[in-house]
Amino acid sequence: MKKLIVATLLLGSGTLLSAQKTTKVPAHYKPVKSEMYRKSWIDFNKNGVKDIYEDPAATLDDRIENLLQQMTLEEKTCQMVTLYGYKRVLKDDLPTPEWKQMLWKDGIGAIDEHLNGFQQWGLPPSDNENVWPASRHAWALNEVQRFFVEDTRLGIPVDFTNEGIRGVESYKATNFPTQLGLGHTWNRELIRQVGLITGREARMLGYTNVYAPILDVGRDQRWGRYEEVYGESPYLVAELGIEMVRGLQHNHQVAATAKHFAAYSNNKGAREGMSRVDPQMSPREVENIHIYPFKRVIREAGLLGIMSSYNDYDGIPVQGSYYWLTTRLRQEMGFRGYVVSDSDAVEYLYTKHNTAKDMKEAVRQSVEAGLNVRCTFRSPDSFVLPLRELVKEGGLSEEVINDRVRDILRVKFLIGLFDSPYQTDLAGADNEVEKAANEAVALQASRESVVLLKNADNTLPLNIDKIKKIAVCGPNADEEGYALTHYGPLAVEVTTVLEGIREKAQGKAEVLYTKGCDLVDAHWPESEIIEYPLTPDEQAEIDRAAANARQADVAVVVLGGGQRTCGENKSRTSLELPGRQLKLLQAVQATGKPVVLVLINGRPLSVNWADKFVPAILEAWYPGSKGGTAVADILFGDYNPGGKLTVTFPKTVGQIPFNFPCKPASQIDGGKNPGADGNMSRINGALYPFGYGLSYTTFEYSDLEISPKVITPDQKATVRLKVTNTGKRAGDEVVQLYTRDILSSITTYEKNLAGFERIRLKPGETKEVTFTLDRKHLELLNADMKWIVEPGEFAIMAGASSEDIRLNGILTVEDYRSRLHALESQKPVSPVTASTDMENAPNVLDGKISTVWQGNKGDYITFALKNGAKVDEVSIAFKRDNKLPAEFEIQLSGGGGQFLTVYSGTVSQYEQLIPYSFKGTTASDLRIVLNDDRVGIAEVVLKE
Repeated sequence: MKKLIVATLLLGSGTLLSAQKTTKVPAHYKPVKSEMYRKSWIDFNKNGVKDIYEDPAATLDDRIENLLQQMTLEEKTCQMVTLYGYKRVLKDDLPTPEWKQMLWKDGIGAIDEHLNGFQQWGLPPSDNENVWPASRHAWALNEVQRFFVEDTRLGIPVDFTNEGIRGVESYKATNFPTQLGLGHTWNRELIRQVGLITGREARMLGYTNVYAPILDVGRDQRWGRYEEVYGESPYLVAELGIEMVRGLQHNHQVAATAKHFAAYSNNKGAREGMSRVDPQMSPREVENIHIYPFKRVIREAGLLGIMSSYNDYDGIPVQGSYYWLTTRLRQEMGFRGYVVSDSDAVEYLYTKHNTAKDMKEAVRQSVEAGLNVRCTFRSPDSFVLPLRELVKEGGLSEEVINDRVRDILRVKFLIGLFDSPYQTDLAGADNEVEKAANEAVALQASRESVVLLKNADNTLPLNIDKIKKIAVCGPNADEEGYALTHYGPLAVEVTTVLEGIREKAQGKAEVLYTKGCDLVDAHWPESEIIEYPLTPDEQAEIDRAAANARQADVAVVVLGGGQRTCGENKSRTSLELPGRQLKLLQAVQATGKPVVLVLINGRPLSVNWADKFVPAILEAWYPGSKGGTAVADILFGDYNPGGKLTVTFPKTVGQIPFNFPCKPASQIDGGKNPGADGNMSRINGALYPFGYGLSYTTFEYSDLEISPKVITPDQKATVRLKVTNTGKRAGDEVVQLYTRDILSSITTYEKNLAGFERIRLKPGETKEVTFTLDRKHLELLNADMKWIVEPGEFAIMAGASSEDIRLNGILTVEDYRSRLHALESQKPVSPVTASTDMENAPNVLDGKISTVWQGNKGDYITFALKNGAKVDEVSIAFKRDNKLPAEFEIQLSGGGGQFLTVYSGTVSQYEQLIPYSFKGTTASDLRIVLNDDRVGIAEVVLKE
């Protein structure tokens, strides 16, 4: 296992020691000005009086308003900006005397990424002594917080913000797969655990706000940030986003800030250009795909933060749009947190979008639109000073400023900054961050994120007891950089795939390794459109890999992408394996030895050749620091892969846009017969569809039941089905539920994901899976852009992928009045009534001796007879716990409510039908009257 070897080489031998030196810190943090810190409150404004905003017992709104009334314009505007942390904008790691002359002498809204170890793209982690260990880091952030609490007039604490889409960004922390990998687990509970751990570690390190989750929905596989989405389905993104936020914000340990709002992830041709301009989408697609997750996460998880994006939509920059940031976000969705800008989003209003003439106008437009906090890698003065000028000149009213600051303060109060501004358990930080229980969750996340794409002839799992030599090659075989990028932990120990294989093979098989080729070649990306010949060195390295494979029993080739090919501002023109990777794979395959392809990458790749010729393929995404262990566990059968695709693999970039969900027939075109005499003009279909994934075992679906089968738009329906493991291994199955509106007023998607459940089954085990369908699963955005559920039939489909549907059913939706009328007309008139215990009266006609109607002396049960019926005998099964004799009467009525006794008797035999005869007559009703207490009637059979 590598123990920060790469970091050591990059930083120099002394740097790592500096970053980890153990400066003495106390176990518990105590601030200096003890007179401020009272028994149950803090005197933030140092006036000796418990102001309302200082009173933990006061209401939230009262605390906000009390503080707001005391704030000057200078203090308010300072709350509306982020100060980027150490070595980004802030040159100091700890407060200095000069801070009392800086802009933030009046406070600051947030400090971002302070001492988290990240310096700049491409640079090693910071070697500052306050970066690590965790206790030292927490102490340092407390010292910064102490400046704002003790040395500013009102003592307003700062919000420490940080990245956290795959674990909190820190020198060290629990390192999870990137968000695309997490999406492929389809495991709500696991995602909540990831959020809980990320938030808990963040708070223990001193951070109070985590920029996660990403709620963008993947649409174009070329896009550089595809590695950061959960998937292509807005429903799945919403479901996992809800769980991530609930985990992060558990007990308000931190605020979660989701990004990027709105319409961010479908920029034209996946081109980025920083401002992500000109997304090509209809308004209905924006609502169905891109707004849907934000709307649900805000409403169902209480999201406290939103990062506004810097793209435009339909010519309107989102950052300057009152419609998006206020009308939609706050008024319609009910968002109550604060909006922070994505980097340079404000500046782009005048530098890229050209809707503002200068920075001052850009500030005005963004704040008017609804921006609360400007966040970018610039001095806070560049935003705050123009903002103050605008208020003084009348360009912005102070009431608008008040509204923006209210939202900021609300979040700060909710996450406890005014009650517990410091992380006092410093020793606890060392115990919590990267603790064994957290690492176990990370390993499980890595295992569950892996998808088995192909397994011809049961090539996998490998039997280590029958293998003597394993050849391993590929640019990602011994690579760890995918786990150490921005937006997550930076310097953790990483197990590579090579190391994972070596650990499994230790003492059992020899592992032969050579890299085989680099991630990209010298001409990349031009080599994607022009083929350059292999250099002698490239050919020699490929030859070494092939030679190793010829000696071995099996070859594992680890290919894909990395920081050079994927990430922010790294969109591609191709989805093929970059560089010389395909040539390496072909050379190894040509040896005739069994080959397993492992893909480590941040987007779907068009691995058509591999799918056709390589017997086994694993997709591991960026599997986190435990990725090598997870992949090895799967290769050798210690873990059965169960991940399913949340994205579509196109066969070629020429099919894009090609994704899920899609409109009917929108992804199929042309003829079906190839060749010179055929009519096929283009490649059709996905290489691997949404929801696809294999297992080392097999599953059978059965017994689909929809109840009720007919509902109104505001009713719920339950869908039940059974899944059985029909193989010989325990394994996970992701059961997927899809719906389709069969006939609608507008064109709707061919399939909509409406439910999913990851279940684990032992061999032969059967589990019942239950889904609930409600309005959100059935509604559409009609021609008037109104969300409605249209009456009609909905196809209900359950299966193992979007194309592997195993069970089908129909759910009918009727409008309320029609449904009520139908129910009333179908409602049968009950043939039996009773003087007491009416709900159990039908038990006497259900054919079961075990079910009874029971009464006491004087109680009776009455049966409506057929019109003109003449009855002279009735069979009755009585039931009485004490078995003592009981008296009863049989009465008949000819109408008018008058009953005459036709039989009086005593019960001596119980729990069996006994016939009782009497003189018959035409009657409309028959009644059985009890003349003793606690007597039950189990069954009645009338002879008419």
